[in-house]
Amino acid sequence: MKELEYPFDSEYILKKSKQIRRRLLESGADFVRKKIAVLGGSTTHDIIRVLELFLLDRGIQPEFYESEYAQYWQDVMFDNPRLVEFEPDLIYIHTSSRNIMKYPTPGTNEEEVGFMLEEQFGYFAVMWDKAIADYHCPVVQNNFEYPFYRLLGNREAVFPQGRISFLNRLNESFYQYAREHDDFYINDINYISAAYGLDKWADPFYWHMYKYAMCMQAIPEFAYNLSNIIKAIFGKNKKSLVLDLDNTLWGGVVGDDGVENLEIGQETSLGQVYAEFQDYIKAQKDIGVMLNVNSKNEPENAILGLNHPDGILRPDDFLLIKANWEPKSSNMEAIAEELGILPDSLVFVDDNLAERDIVSTQVPGVAAPDIGTPEQYIRVLDHAGFFEVTNLSEDDRRRSEMYKANMARARQQRSFGDYREYLRSLEMRASIGAFEPIHMARIAQLTNKSNQFNLTTRRYTQSDIERFAASDDYITRYGRLEDKFGDNGVVTVVIGRKDIAAKALHLDLWLMSCRVLKRDMEYAMLDAMVHACRACGLETMFGYYYPTAKNAMVRDFYETMGFEKTGETKEGGTVWRFAVTDDYTDRNTVIAVNV
Repeated sequence: MKELEYPFDSEYILKKSKQIRRRLLESGADFVRKKIAVLGGSTTHDIIRVLELFLLDRGIQPEFYESEYAQYWQDVMFDNPRLVEFEPDLIYIHTSSRNIMKYPTPGTNEEEVGFMLEEQFGYFAVMWDKAIADYHCPVVQNNFEYPFYRLLGNREAVFPQGRISFLNRLNESFYQYAREHDDFYINDINYISAAYGLDKWADPFYWHMYKYAMCMQAIPEFAYNLSNIIKAIFGKNKKSLVLDLDNTLWGGVVGDDGVENLEIGQETSLGQVYAEFQDYIKAQKDIGVMLNVNSKNEPENAILGLNHPDGILRPDDFLLIKANWEPKSSNMEAIAEELGILPDSLVFVDDNLAERDIVSTQVPGVAAPDIGTPEQYIRVLDHAGFFEVTNLSEDDRRRSEMYKANMARARQQRSFGDYREYLRSLEMRASIGAFEPIHMARIAQLTNKSNQFNLTTRRYTQSDIERFAASDDYITRYGRLEDKFGDNGVVTVVIGRKDIAAKALHLDLWLMSCRVLKRDMEYAMLDAMVHACRACGLETMFGYYYPTAKNAMVRDFYETMGFEKTGETKEGGTVWRFAVTDDYTDRNTVIAVNV
């Protein structure tokens, strides 16, 4: 919804929240439903009201639990029955520097400051430990914003007795905990309050009048930042930037002005702005963002511009360069199809308002932010949080390389008349095994991101994945695929729940990355599950298909795999049965599997 796209009008959102909510709920979107517990050290009602809007806009329909005022610690530590019964999918702890129990004073010695830090950190850490252990769900915790005054002036951050020094050290303890716990995330209100303006953010009137940790006008900015973390945890991040060229990556029109007259580089102030923007865009590759071009240009002019000696980006930084005179909406659809992702994974960056409107209208789901003037490009894209990082795996960092290899495979496929021969030519090698610690983050990421090849579309946190791996009640398998073009990483996941009495295995989850479709990896996984069932004395597997707006492509998957349909729901869901027999013959014949 345009009203909720960054940069947004906070006053409008606060005034029209009911109307916006109604429109979102009536939009017919395919929402993922999540239970979110908000445990506050200050008033949280309006935060929840606005947070819901941003989550709905990202395809998440939240149900909220709200703690009583300042009862965040007690709710967790004393097992509030309402919270226990709620069974949250995510816990958010909303505290601020107003919730620090005791600050040092100018007369406090350094040893005492150290004890105070340990006591304050321990107060929070024991709560986090219990929340993670009891609820097996992600926990999001605010860090601490700076106080609105400085008793020691500029030495406030220097002397151990200063509040800013104390908060910096306490924040670092929080960060260390986050580094050591995969399902624990920091909501960086220290940065958000600074970006908003600390004097306005911390207006004492709102604390003393309403017990708000920030001014009312800052709530949408705050809620938007929090929603970025939540949507990333639940797999709603974008995957690719699609960039215009003229007056977006450089100043001027390369076809009219000539490459030598483009504004890029250190010679002019505007050229420096564009160079800084290109540097920012190039850095996105390091967090797994795929870069593509969509420009109305002659192909040779686009390449000339991207090879400008003072530019940062080069043609090789992009997976696809669509430089032509086709409608940009058509190019967006082609880019999504060639990458094998949905259009709602794309962010279109173009200085031209008309082009943005055409694309967002013609290709639903594509984000086309109002990037403003060149000086604002980085701020708008960065604050928008399209690619919010929660975990950064090696597969994320190598995503562009993986997709580039995928396109090389597609080119090779076109040169073969026989598809089986093509598959053999790939020289594929797979590693299939029970969930391992090294892959837990990637497996959890896949369960939250995969939409098209996902039979049940169940979403699991890393804590859930670790619990399944440690339980004798489940059979877990991941699959990693390599070939002569490169390593695809972990691309498929299966979770089966044992029913020992019935000698059966219920497949709660079967998913696969679309970039390895039709490579027989699904047969290799079926073989692995059959062998695992045999080893456990299980004689039957049951598969389930739950239809969504995005997974129609696997509606007939189990039939293709040789399962027999045994039931169907009025919503279109199906149940399938597979007999695990002693004379089963492996279906995979083209992938060398290391189990």
